[in-house]
Amino acid sequence: MPDLISVEECEALSTKQVHDLYRRHVSRSQVSLMTSFGFGRELVESAEGAWLRTRDGRRILDFTGGVGVLNHGHNHPRILAARARFQQNRRMEVHKTYFSPYVAALSHNLAQLLPGDLTMSFFPNSGAEAVEGAVKLAYKYHEGARNTILHADISFHGKLLGSGSLTGGAQNHFAFPGIPGVRRFAYGDLDSVRAQVEQARDARGRCDVYAILIEPFSASTMTVCSEEFLRGLRELCTAEDIVLVFDEIYTGWGKTGSLFHFMRYPGLVPDVLTTSKSFGGGKSSISAYIAREPVFRKAYDNLADSLMHSTSTTYYGFGEETATAIEAVAIAVEDDYPKRARMLEDVLLPGLGALHKRYPDDIADIRGAGALWGVFLNSGSRMLDLVGRLIPGGLGRDPQFRTKVVTCSVINALYRDHGVYAYYTLNGRNPLVVGPPLVAVPEDAEYFLDSLDAVLAKGLPRLLTDFVREKVTSLW
Repeated sequence: MPDLISVEECEALSTKQVHDLYRRHVSRSQVSLMTSFGFGRELVESAEGAWLRTRDGRRILDFTGGVGVLNHGHNHPRILAARARFQQNRRMEVHKTYFSPYVAALSHNLAQLLPGDLTMSFFPNSGAEAVEGAVKLAYKYHEGARNTILHADISFHGKLLGSGSLTGGAQNHFAFPGIPGVRRFAYGDLDSVRAQVEQARDARGRCDVYAILIEPFSASTMTVCSEEFLRGLRELCTAEDIVLVFDEIYTGWGKTGSLFHFMRYPGLVPDVLTTSKSFGGGKSSISAYIAREPVFRKAYDNLADSLMHSTSTTYYGFGEETATAIEAVAIAVEDDYPKRARMLEDVLLPGLGALHKRYPDDIADIRGAGALWGVFLNSGSRMLDLVGRLIPGGLGRDPQFRTKVVTCSVINALYRDHGVYAYYTLNGRNPLVVGPPLVAVPEDAEYFLDSLDAVLAKGLPRLLTDFVREKVTSLW
């Protein structure tokens, strides 16, 4: 008999046993990297709302928001109840040839909440799949007659071969094979977009661009498109019959203070919208792309192509996932998650601004909206020199490594000394992310700000020296 680990045995594994299993069957390098940067040294026993409890009884404020997944926090009682009800009633999970009441209801609810004629939905499993589905729809809309797609230079749209080739930031640092016809424009620069459209015209002057993909709020760089840029993009796409795709996988469902970031601008409607992360309530792996009705119908609404879009996917309509998303959407609307994000902003914006003024040599910039902010720490010449003296030479190959180490030294001190869990983005200038779940209360935000103040009061050189000697040098 094979030596299999049961669920009960799994829940009793020690941290060392988990690390050993990761090294043998998942990734040795992942264990080395994460533990050396201060993460993964403890196991979580339970989680509720904005708080974690480790096996040794330590209470941790989770200000990562699950990297966008946990707007609803950990184990929201309504989400748990919806999933339990589905299981107790023995609802059917998935069958390609039965219509799903959950898919029908979820599609209807999205159409009710989104502006214009964004009424046609499809539900893959992940954000990257939603992006690829949106791109596929745009290509099909033009019946393969156009061959160019545009994305921003700082974009992040996923790590699959297709979505990865549309990711312009530092996370896509290896040249994997990608989809053809990809061109970049400067984020937020309408002239740059226009120039790429002009360069892509064929010999007869016809537009060859089938889609433009943009994040109205770039969560990996904390950069925001202006209303003027987004409206100009909409006008350009309408004039050239280009499918405009808004990627709001991270920022959807209230995170930046409106249901979706673009919805703060009345009358602005993309041709396709992608969403995932908190769409599943922190429990369901589900995403969506929602298309304007004319775009969808031209691409897929015929007998020959209808299965290309929907039921050809094995897990389309996975019952418990869509039931969970129905409840997650209802909670976001009924509990007014956009308002909750604005309430957190009322604490975070002035608080982070005050820290910026108090520590001008340590904080270079503060950017964000709602419950999503980036703290950009200084890694100027003095800090770079210090890092260069402390870290082993081989780790310096990453041009952003020094910035990452400076940010990690702050994250480590927040966790170790104050029980605050934070992270930094892997893209752009690697800011420390302040992205609490939307179930967090103003007092949680105030505790975070007090903790960050106490950490920065120690001085970045001291934090960095302690962190590198304790964590990073253990890699070598």
